[in-house]
Amino acid sequence: MNNGDCRNILIGGAWPYANGSLHIGRVSALIPGDILARYHRAIGDRVFYVSGSDCHGTPVAIRARQEGKTPGEISDHYHEEFKECFDRLGFTYDLYDKTSSEEHKNFVKEFHKAMYDGRYIYEKNVPQAYCSTCKSFLADRFVEGICPECRQEARGDQCDACGKLLEPELLENPRCSVCGTTPEFRESRHLYIALSWLEEEINAYIGSHPDWRKNALAFSKKYINEGLRDRAITRDLDWGIDVPNPDFKNKKIYIWAENVLGYLSGSYQTALKRGDDFNELWFGNNTKHYYVHGKDNIPFHSIILPGLLLANGEGWHLPDEIVSCEYLTLEGRKISTSKNYAVWVREMLDSFDPDSIRYFLITNGPEKRDTDFTWREFVNSHNGELLGAYGNFANRNLAFITKYYGGAVPEGILDTEISANLNALFAATGKRIEKGAFKEALDGIFEFVRWSNKYFDSQKPWETRTAAPRKCEDTLFNCVQLIANLAVLLKPFLPFSSEKVQGWLGLNDLWKPQFVASGYSLPETGILFERIDKSRADEELEKLKVLIG
Repeated sequence: MNNGDCRNILIGGAWPYANGSLHIGRVSALIPGDILARYHRAIGDRVFYVSGSDCHGTPVAIRARQEGKTPGEISDHYHEEFKECFDRLGFTYDLYDKTSSEEHKNFVKEFHKAMYDGRYIYEKNVPQAYCSTCKSFLADRFVEGICPECRQEARGDQCDACGKLLEPELLENPRCSVCGTTPEFRESRHLYIALSWLEEEINAYIGSHPDWRKNALAFSKKYINEGLRDRAITRDLDWGIDVPNPDFKNKKIYIWAENVLGYLSGSYQTALKRGDDFNELWFGNNTKHYYVHGKDNIPFHSIILPGLLLANGEGWHLPDEIVSCEYLTLEGRKISTSKNYAVWVREMLDSFDPDSIRYFLITNGPEKRDTDFTWREFVNSHNGELLGAYGNFANRNLAFITKYYGGAVPEGILDTEISANLNALFAATGKRIEKGAFKEALDGIFEFVRWSNKYFDSQKPWETRTAAPRKCEDTLFNCVQLIANLAVLLKPFLPFSSEKVQGWLGLNDLWKPQFVASGYSLPETGILFERIDKSRADEELEKLKVLIG
């Protein structure tokens, strides 16, 4: 695709709360964003891959109070940790921002000013939960109680059991999730967005996307069928973005009404820095927007964000693809940050290859259904697929050429079946990535890895080297082409090992079959993956058992 035909692609990765470390469940929902970004760049699109740390709101403020620090100190600490983790995982964000940055705050205030001038924002007196023990108003998610719909435990913003969007005053037996005190509800005046007035338009918008993932469609339609409720966009909080309205100068913009606007503020900063056209991305025709997140964030991207964009009234591009995963459990149990029952990304990166982490969380991740992370499966996956199938195929071919051919790629003719298979695989993998079928895409490539190993074994170059030298050279030439193209195909998924192979074989990132000429001199190569001793799984399981008690 040439630059004249390139599309403007927005890829928005969900913004993790900056009040605690990242665990693998969170990362499993975000990896698809980097796959999309790398792929779209490789086919020649203009990519805006943005995300950041969600720094405002009560969760950060409470953590700060517990540690005797300011909310800014807490959020900045975790923001830097997140940046480090994403960098080590190979995420290629064009911008990883934070909601406390001046750039984001200024953009949000201008967006809200325009929205306040429209017809969808009104004022209303409402009860707001106040905890006398914590001495603060509580964000809705920090009020817990019984859901009036399904009678299960729920938070004040949403019931995870039945998916109903809530308000704290609707809960039965409400309590502060921090200290357990029953909150009092004090009347306060706030700005509201009239989602009920936008219901018909949002319903038509959702109906125009029948190919969204099942969970995105099911949750979105459920909210529509229940009838969209107007929601407060301001709150009585100390930590957040000031409301750009003099009548509400002592209040802050509610976190959900500003964090999703980070996709706009982040892409604006990116466009400004690169000299790209921000308006083309958000108001042009040749554009596509992906939003990548977990199941619990679906309504904020399929209903809330479109609602804000519509209420602003300037004709913003609505989300095209909702890339929403299911839940990841750990050794059969729900991940719990409060109980420290999790695999923390930073610690995992200290011990394991980032490509191994990416591979397992794609092929065994919660793309379409809840899945379970187990240490034994992780080790077996690495040793069996990455090391045993892919790494071994590359290593034994390149080592063979180095040993018997002085490191020069032998003369050969590209096998017509291999050429046809490669062309088909590039096309199929690209289509799968664009429709959000990342597991299917990666599994398809590894099916071809296994085919490549069978090809090598069937040609028996260890025998033909002396019995039929020309056949041996032809076999090795074709195997080098297979290795080269596997690296290109795998680059969006396994960037670190692919970069090694690309360096060895002189390849670029373009999404098309690439070939290495006969006579090409190989540099000193190495192995792609180290074996993980099976005892590591037992060691990690023991750590979890201690946490369980």
